[in-house]
Amino acid sequence: MSEIDEPEPTSRWRHVLRLAVVVAFLLGLFYLVAVARVVDVEAIREAVAATGPVAPVVYVVVSALLGALFVPGPILAAGSGVLFGPVLGLFVTLGATVGTAVVASLIGRRAGRNSARALLGADRADRIDGLIERRGLWAVVGQRFIPGVSDALASYAFGAFGVPVWQMAVGAFIGSVPRAFVYTALGASIGDLSSPLAYAAIAVWCVTAVVGAFATHQGYRKWRAHARTQAE
Repeated sequence: MSEIDEPEPTSRWRHVLRLAVVVAFLLGLFYLVAVARVVDVEAIREAVAATGPVAPVVYVVVSALLGALFVPGPILAAGSGVLFGPVLGLFVTLGATVGTAVVASLIGRRAGRNSARALLGADRADRIDGLIERRGLWAVVGQRFIPGVSDALASYAFGAFGVPVWQMAVGAFIGSVPRAFVYTALGASIGDLSSPLAYAAIAVWCVTAVVGAFATHQGYRKWRAHARTQAE
């Protein structure tokens, strides 16, 4: 029997401690950036705007990194709309969103993948790998519709569970289109929130919220049914 099948107590505690440190670090970072707002997003936006013609590319890179550091996505997307308008801003927002998903998942994989597999055991880890291979892409897409869940934090978790980078990139792109449009359009309409674009953004936000709530409810019901079936 391999060490991954049944890790020794000392090895198990080492993996538990490693994951606990990673989680504590991410939660601390989330508090500092998303709650305490130690990052001056407005100053960063002005610095990016000063780069001239390459500003869209610079904003994609900077925004992707800030997103991985838990700067709220709506703020970054709105900034994209302010700087580049609704059309170019939408593509900049999506590029940054995909970048955040890739960066966060790679860090999550590096920091927690081995420990997660060791604690799960080889059999369960292999079953999860098979499930990810079949449904990982749509899990990433679905997560983007769930209200109140940090995309960056979810990306770290997906990486720790071994979701491939291509699934993270494609899933983040597909799942983020509605919200990217909403926040980018609102940013572009900040001077006139009664414009048709602002109303369209609000309508898309409402539809996305309803779809997300419904999908979350259905997913929870299926999970409960599956859990009851296994218990029997």
